[in-house]
Amino acid sequence: MSSQLQLSEVSSNLNLDQLDTENVDTNQVIDISQLESLGIASADLKKLKQSGYFTVSSLLMATTLQSTAIKGLSEAKVEKIQEAVKKLNLASFITAKQALEQRKNIVYLTTGARALDELLRGGIESGSITEIFGEFRTGKTQLCHTLCVTAQLPISNGGGNGKVLYVDTEGTFRPERIVEIAQRFQVDPEAVLENICVARAYTHEHQMDLIQGVSERMVEEHYSLLIVDSSTALFRVDFSGRGQLADRQQKLAQFLSRLSKLAAEFNIAVFITNQVVADPGAMSAFVADVKKPIGGNIMAHASTTRLMLRKGKGTQRLMKIFDSPNLPENEAIFDLQVGGVCDAHGGASIE
Repeated sequence: MSSQLQLSEVSSNLNLDQLDTENVDTNQVIDISQLESLGIASADLKKLKQSGYFTVSSLLMATTLQSTAIKGLSEAKVEKIQEAVKKLNLASFITAKQALEQRKNIVYLTTGARALDELLRGGIESGSITEIFGEFRTGKTQLCHTLCVTAQLPISNGGGNGKVLYVDTEGTFRPERIVEIAQRFQVDPEAVLENICVARAYTHEHQMDLIQGVSERMVEEHYSLLIVDSSTALFRVDFSGRGQLADRQQKLAQFLSRLSKLAAEFNIAVFITNQVVADPGAMSAFVADVKKPIGGNIMAHASTTRLMLRKGKGTQRLMKIFDSPNLPENEAIFDLQVGGVCDAHGGASIE
């Protein structure tokens, strides 16, 4: 059998340079410049943008303490801005029926394997954080590379019809893999590469700064996916020992909170990888080496969907639903091939 995923036909001359955003729901992204008509001074709006606040939703998600920390904004000015935001009534109660209607705006990005898409009831969903963890060589980064391509496909073909932001904390991003995966999906590799913005983070502070600055990009262009590979690696390096554990968890919580707000604000899929560590307390006579994801309860509460990977036979890997508000605990087998993540039916291996 062919190693290509049997999706609907994707044209070989699909132009990904000009992404069609006419039918993309932007989840009511309102530029803060519109607050000027509600009495907010343009100079104050400029200060907000310089601090990373570009949409009304971002102001709604900011605390008073965060807003008053902006140079030039007094408590009185912040209060006036907050009152203007409230007038837009973006955070009022809605009925469960309305919430169900809003859920129809969710976009599901194909993983490249039908078995995994069925496991996830469509794929990686937008508007929330999906965390994937597992030991090295279980396929975390390969899945990230595959999603970089599928996120750009038309929505009708299992994509998000948008660009991709990729924060690489371990130096594992490989554009060569993007080319191979793009060829599998019969799309222009050059166009795919142009639509992926990659940044290498070297410290947890640098990692946070990169995320703080992506709002401006998302206001100007349509992005469907934000990847952080790995989300916890730099926190493990920069904070060592139990004496710094509280500080590490606090900084990690702030980082994850920012990701969650971006997912909700722009209806993008946020996909993060996580490392694992041995859990001596869970070891037993039946399981000699139990692994648990890094981050503890902070990570557990921040991630909407948590997926666990483990090695299978040869190039095969297993994905298990570890935690989800709507997906039952189950698992599926997939394969790693030259063309990325695919169903376990053979083909050219990447190993």
